[in-house]
Amino acid sequence: MSLLPVEEAMAAILRRVPAPTSESVPLHLAAGRVLLEPLVAQHNQPPFDASAMDGYAVRADDIVAGHNLPVVGTSQAGSRFVGHLEPGQAVRIFTGAPVPEGADTVAMQEDAVLNGGTVSFRTAPRKGHSVRPMGNDFAAGQQLIASGEILSPMRIAVAAAANAPQVTVSRRPRIALLATGDELVLPGSPLGPDQIVASNSFGLAPLLAQYADAINDFGIVGDDQETLGRRLKEIFADEPDVLITTGGASVGDHDIVQDMLVEHGVSLDFWRINMRPGKPLMFGMRGKTLIFGLPGNPVSAMVTAIAFVKPALRQWLGYDGFKPWRLPLAAATPPNTARRHFMRAQLVQSPDGLQALPISQTDSGHTSSLSLADLLIVQPEFDVGQPTGSAVEVIPINAF
Repeated sequence: MSLLPVEEAMAAILRRVPAPTSESVPLHLAAGRVLLEPLVAQHNQPPFDASAMDGYAVRADDIVAGHNLPVVGTSQAGSRFVGHLEPGQAVRIFTGAPVPEGADTVAMQEDAVLNGGTVSFRTAPRKGHSVRPMGNDFAAGQQLIASGEILSPMRIAVAAAANAPQVTVSRRPRIALLATGDELVLPGSPLGPDQIVASNSFGLAPLLAQYADAINDFGIVGDDQETLGRRLKEIFADEPDVLITTGGASVGDHDIVQDMLVEHGVSLDFWRINMRPGKPLMFGMRGKTLIFGLPGNPVSAMVTAIAFVKPALRQWLGYDGFKPWRLPLAAATPPNTARRHFMRAQLVQSPDGLQALPISQTDSGHTSSLSLADLLIVQPEFDVGQPTGSAVEVIPINAF
């Protein structure tokens, strides 16, 4: 059976991803969500001409060396000066307070010289000094956050400033995880002579948590058809949006996951990708549920999740802000084979800026080298190897 090219596999997956659907959430629960409807300002900010510092509201033309201005009132945040500033007058003003009608400048208090109820100034400020005009931050009708943007803390802050108590975001999918293999035991278990500690679900859950409404880990199932069938029946009864299995995706006698998925109503779109690590990747659907059958080797499972599952979830949420980076190499890469290589790499700082340092380890079960990686270098098929300093495509592992 021929191996499916990476681009064709990705296109097949994305064709199956449903269009984003919306829900409204309170602003205090919106951090990290993807905005589905643009946030548009409903008022001007500031809603009035405001002082940018403590000082005196004046007319710039009234400030003349040695000339005192009577102080006729005070304007402070939440309590403006009521009235009109007449020529030759000053109003004491504080940061954020409305600038009185008739004033066009705020003179710094550090330049002020008080004399009873009057004030003079050591220097003459320019007209408009320290005045934030109405709408200086944003104006009514202005789009503040575009749809498809992640609601970062700074965007949450501007939404709050725009008086938005809630925002319309994309609904996140419910994800189910299932690990398979007779050899697997949970962390903390005593190890038998033929056993290894399961790690895949423990890495996948936090990797995908930012995209998910909930992640339900259905544990470990051994290589037994009856037991696996019962667990799949339980999972599908829960109706997850996405099911991710790990293990049992190869061609050995004990690799039963593919057959059992099909037996339980899964229609497989493809199996086996022209990539390393991660060749035995399965994808299909059962009703509305997207099914990803990831390899059991830990590095293969995480790499295929980064390369295929995360893009699918980004599209699910309507987020299109992710773009691969291009970085210079901190060391040369070796020649590649006929399969696209997602090579582990570290992000390092050099005198010339950020660079990608390849990690030479390629074993698909070598988790300690993956733990050192910040990036995946995307090395094309039959690449001859690139010298130090060459710009290459990289995928940041921890990016949204």
